Amino acid sequence: MESEALGGARVDDVDGLRARHYDLLAVLLGRPPGQDLLGTLAGLAGGEGILGQSVADLSRAAAEATAAEVEREFFALFIGVGRGELLPYASYYLTGFLNERPLALVREDLAALGLSRAEAMSEPEDHLAFLLDVMAGLAGGRFAAGPDAQARFFGRHLVPWVDRFFGDLERARNARFYRAVGSLGRVFMEVEAEAFTMDA
Repeated sequence: MESEALGGARVDDVDGLRARHYDLLAVLLGRPPGQDLLGTLAGLAGGEGILGQSVADLSRAAAEATAAEVEREFFALFIGVGRGELLPYASYYLTGFLNERPLALVREDLAALGLSRAEAMSEPEDHLAFLLDVMAGLAGGRFAAGPDAQARFFGRHLVPWVDRFFGDLERARNARFYRAVGSLGRVFMEVEAEAFTMDA
């Protein structure tokens, strides 16, 4: 099955699946999932290989969690009183500070793609959920972009730090449900990095 993309272009099954993985991770890192989404995740079937196992682990974690528990977990991990346990921003992971050069580089590349942050969005554009959402749009053909745009955006804005972030999430003191999110994110990023390397 193929999905319709921007301008009538076709997106193959693999890219459609990749876009859905990016979308899921973006949603889970952007806000705590409600009970409906947890129920949907609990119904996922894992597949073969390490990525399939990570999906199965996420499904089990969702089945064992309630929306209220995950909301408290999300707050402790990413918001906190003062700050959360983790700061999912490229600037922080790459420089130790927020709103630094990595954010400016993201904004440059977004402008080149004809994209900008929605006014209602409070987070800066180097928040991981935003970066994953851009990758979902590129993989799913939602944005008009050249054939090398995905690999370039991934290499410039995710490769330098995203493995460290997802590893930290897997080991975070306050992570329970989000431990499985960290594992899925880390494995999916490894698969993506390998695929982009092979394509190059």
